[in-house]
Parts: sequence; structure tokens; C-alpha cells
Amino acid sequence: MAQKKQTSWVANIPFIGARLAKFKRKPRVAVLSLSGVIGEAGIMRRGGLNLADLEENIERAFDIPSLKAVALCINSPGGSPVQSALIAGRIRELAKEKKVRVYGFCDDVAASGGYWLACAADEIYANGASIVGSIGVITASFGFPDLMKRLGVERRVYTAGENKRRLDPFLPEDKKDVTHLKSLQKDLHAQFKAYVQERRGKRLKGSDKVLFSGDFWSGTKGLELGLVDGLGDVRSVMRRKFGDDVQFYPIEEKKGFLAKRLGMSVKPEHWADDLVAALEERALWNRYGL
Repeated sequence: MAQKKQTSWVANIPFIGARLAKFKRKPRVAVLSLSGVIGEAGIMRRGGLNLADLEENIERAFDIPSLKAVALCINSPGGSPVQSALIAGRIRELAKEKKVRVYGFCDDVAASGGYWLACAADEIYANGASIVGSIGVITASFGFPDLMKRLGVERRVYTAGENKRRLDPFLPEDKKDVTHLKSLQKDLHAQFKAYVQERRGKRLKGSDKVLFSGDFWSGTKGLELGLVDGLGDVRSVMRRKFGDDVQFYPIEEKKGFLAKRLGMSVKPEHWADDLVAALEERALWNRYGL
């Protein structure tokens, strides 16, 4: 008790008190950007979000001294459910280990896998015009059963396993394949729903039929449905919680010149796959008017 009085007395001396205040550490918030389609990156599209590329940045975010919180700035239309789960899982592991709260901030869109990432946060915030939700599973492809004949090309495929050619785009659609695919989608959808329910709990205000229909909403409507906790941006919310002197530490990805300009893959043999993936990525963003 005597020591506490002594510290207070010393702090009241103008010269010494000013020095002590100067050396007092201000609250710090790490700002981790999660922007892009979730999955692998390619030469013809922007860098994808995957744990292999993000893990170092995630760990750096939680290693900052005097850390008060980690802010996730999310702008993603979704993508790989596996990478969504892996990234969110790693964030939760470190949050528990470091005993640091995580706040999610939805930018233009945090939908599908992007909303999965948002659910890694203890609290989720959005702009009133942000797009949130889309808690569902979608599979899209093209069918070319007549293309080879028109081109005069014979396709030869040999398999071991009667279902190895399932969903082959160069074969007519098979009802059994569609049934199998829908069964897989149902399983993935159940995992997605379970994670959202685990993370959001009683804050969810809509019915399961509405919330998990795959539909998406504005940030304002998302607040009504309990998908987000409030409306606001990272700076205003963090200053409200930790004071005006809070310091922000952006965690930037370390990439070489080519990686920044072109993406992660620079191998010509990957360009065809990357072109298809780029079209699929563009379609994902277009779903939300972006």
C-alpha cells in the first residue's frame, strides 16, 4: 500500500510525471487484412487467401507487445471451405493461447467463406452497405459433351474405380453424379452452419431457414439478423474500445516484386488452370455486384 502511495506521489512531480507518462505504452491493435478469394493464388488473378501464405502474418499479428486486440479486415466473396476453416482455426488457436480478443470488420463483402473468416472474431462489425452472409455451398462448372465431336477430337480416359469419372465435364450429366454432389454439399453446409452457430450462439436472431438459406444481406440487415454485432469501421470501433491513443499496427504480407504484380504462380504450365480460376473468381465477385 505504501509503495502505491509513493508511486502516485512521484508521478505528481511535474518533470518526473511527464517522463513516466511518456514511457507508458499505448494500447496496440494489430490490423490483419484478409482480402481476396479464399484458395490458391495464380498468375492471372489476385493473391488467394490460404493458410500456407497467411500463417506467418497471423502469428506476427499476435506477437506484438502490449497487444490489446487483433482486427481482421475482411473483403472476400468466399472460396475454399477447407482454407476458410484452416485460417479461422489458426486465428482462434492463437487468440486462446495469447488471451487476445479478435474483432472482425467487413469491408465490401464478407460472404460465404468470407463470413466464415469473420466468425473467427469475437465481435463482428460492418458498414451498413457491406454484404454479409451467404451461408451455403455452391458448385459451378461447365459441360462440354458435344464440343469434342464438333472439334473432331477423340478423348481417351482410362480409370480404375467405377466412379473415377464422376462429373466429367465432357460427358453428359449423370443424375447419380448430381445426387452424390448434393450429398457432399449437404455435409459441407452442415459444417458451415455448425461453425456459425458455435461462434455466434444466442446472438443469431433469425430462423435457421432464413440464416442458412445461402442468401446474403446488407450490413444493416445483418445487424438485425445477428450476423454482425454493430456498424462501424476499424478505427472508430477500436478507439471507442481502447481510447483515442490506440496505436494501429498493419500486418503486411511479405512478397517479391513478381508475386505482388502477378500472383504466386509464374509457371507457364499453370496458366490454363489460372485462367479458368480467374474467370471463376470474377464470377464470385460479380455475384455481389463488385
